[in-house]
Amino acid sequence: MSNKSFLKGAVILGIAGMIVKIMGAFFRIPLGNIIGATGFGYYQAAYPIYVLLLTVSTAGIPTAISKLVSEKNAIGDRHGAFKVFKVSFILLFITGILTSSILFFGAKVIVDLIKSPGAYYSMVAIAPALLFVPVMSAFRGFFQGRQDMTPTAISQVAEQFARVVVGLSLAIMLLDRGLEISAAGASFGAAAGGVIGAVAIVFIYFRRRSGILNELRGTPVHKQDSWGKIIYKLLTIAVPITVGAAIIPTMNMIDVAIVVRRLQTIGFTYEQANDMYGQLTGMAMTIINLPQILTVALAMSLVPAISEASQRRDRLQVQNTIQTGTRVALLIGLPAAAGLVALSKPIMLLLYPLKPESAASAAAPLAVLAVGVIFLTLVQTFTGILQGLGRPTVPVCNLFIGAVVKVILTYVLTGIPSINIKGAAFGTVMAYAVAAILNFFAVRRLTRTKFDAMQFVIKPLVAITSMTVVVLFVYSRLVNLMGNRMTAVIAIGIGALVYGLMLLATGGITTEDFDLMPGGRKLVKLLRIFGLLRK
Repeated sequence: MSNKSFLKGAVILGIAGMIVKIMGAFFRIPLGNIIGATGFGYYQAAYPIYVLLLTVSTAGIPTAISKLVSEKNAIGDRHGAFKVFKVSFILLFITGILTSSILFFGAKVIVDLIKSPGAYYSMVAIAPALLFVPVMSAFRGFFQGRQDMTPTAISQVAEQFARVVVGLSLAIMLLDRGLEISAAGASFGAAAGGVIGAVAIVFIYFRRRSGILNELRGTPVHKQDSWGKIIYKLLTIAVPITVGAAIIPTMNMIDVAIVVRRLQTIGFTYEQANDMYGQLTGMAMTIINLPQILTVALAMSLVPAISEASQRRDRLQVQNTIQTGTRVALLIGLPAAAGLVALSKPIMLLLYPLKPESAASAAAPLAVLAVGVIFLTLVQTFTGILQGLGRPTVPVCNLFIGAVVKVILTYVLTGIPSINIKGAAFGTVMAYAVAAILNFFAVRRLTRTKFDAMQFVIKPLVAITSMTVVVLFVYSRLVNLMGNRMTAVIAIGIGALVYGLMLLATGGITTEDFDLMPGGRKLVKLLRIFGLLRK
């Protein structure tokens, strides 16, 4: 793939990914206002298990398909590329039948094991998605192997749009049937999304099918690999990717298996434990995931930049890119963490005004989780760097170690009555902290990159401290006059302005930092006109 084609494909998928993440975030916020913490508890008990099964069945396969298809196309073996697609389609179709059947028919057994009987209908409702999403993955991998990212992007957006519209509509329509059924309606949104996404990409395939078949007729037939050999090659590529991708869903499933049970052992009823779990995973975690929209895009831009410099053996460029990427990640993660800690309760009440009691209760776990934003942004950034360096297994192993730490801490701390649900939040923070620290040392060992304490720590901390003081002052002075909603919005806006001005005043942000941001160069020109950018 040429650099031009690669960058075009990365931009297309990056834009689609950001749209999908934004829709996903704003799906959960109104859903929380509709079904509350109790309904979220039912929804969140089913969703991580679905994601884990989906990850196991599809995570690495599209990448494997695209790699094998592109390799076949590179040597002119169009028939071999199409055979890879056919074998993959059948393999994923069978996998989809198996995983959807496991979740649909095994839902009763699963909810009994995790002691969350209210999640039964949500599991049954989400199971059909496991049939359609794997089929969609086969088409995505085929098109990506042909360097055509548009079908994947369209299907991703269509899938998420249907999930949001159908999920929220059913949650509202079924609310009078009870929270268990309403949560199941929200869960069925994933199945509807799978259907619509699959229909979209199949439609695109049939629109282009005649051109694909003409390619086959016009090229010679090479010696073809057997089905067994193709499956072996697919699994060889897909399994390591799947193992890495399964770690986060596994961590989430750990919470499902441990948290509600442990809360019940220290005296909470099932209903209370389910509410607390919904507050943690459905409400607080939704807010924590929002800053990822920026850091995922940053990590995506780092991979090709690091890879290209590494291929040229330009060690200085590799180090400069790592320094710039890490600094930008901190400039995103640190203020997000500080702001969420300082305004945890006002933000929860702002986003969930229809469920004030649950929102207020979710503020405590949000304040704990907010610290993890710093480490999560670093995990994603260092993962992109290590992938660019050709060491993708390193962040996988480090995240696994973090997951082990999470299991231990979540089990121990959640069982302490005075800590309860905050123990699960702290376990998540420490999982990301361990992974981030291990990734940091790996990057430093592999590249010998140095990180200046003044630029990476002191200057950002000065800006964050100033921002936090101003935010707390503004909120405390205005809340009695203007109410929580307006005051929270004003405090956040002023805080962001103060943070930006302090970074510019201290030289904590440079021209190189803006280069990694969308529209960064135009912003540099504007700042220089006003004399706000020091270097």
